[in-house]
Amino acid sequence: MNDLVFADDLLERIRSSGAPYHDRAYLFVLAAIEYLQSRLDVRRHVTAAELSWACRDFAQEQYGLMARSVLEHWGIRRTDDLGRMVYILVEAGLLVTQPGDRESDFTAVYDFHDAFSASYRWPGLARQQRG
Repeated sequence: MNDLVFADDLLERIRSSGAPYHDRAYLFVLAAIEYLQSRLDVRRHVTAAELSWACRDFAQEQYGLMARSVLEHWGIRRTDDLGRMVYILVEAGLLVTQPGDRESDFTAVYDFHDAFSASYRWPGLARQQRG
């Protein structure tokens, strides 16, 4: 099976879940996992809360003040949505869980409005204030 057929097959399995998320949302979650893992001393299983916060931080780095709008455009409006996508990726065979992991672990980790509006760090602002 060539890579393109494999990728198409995976996308079809993901889309067949019926979830209302854009294809890019799943790629974002996978990239956020790598973003989080790259910041750990040792690669390991991460918690729902760790991944949820990493998604917020990664989105802010990638999309700045538009982070929340981009995620909402893709159908991600709550941390519950992140959990649903993670478990769709598990069902597709792209991620694995450990005993005790639950989709509900992603429920209300943070409020999107609060997390994206109150915590934005302006790049370079600290340098400007010091200089």
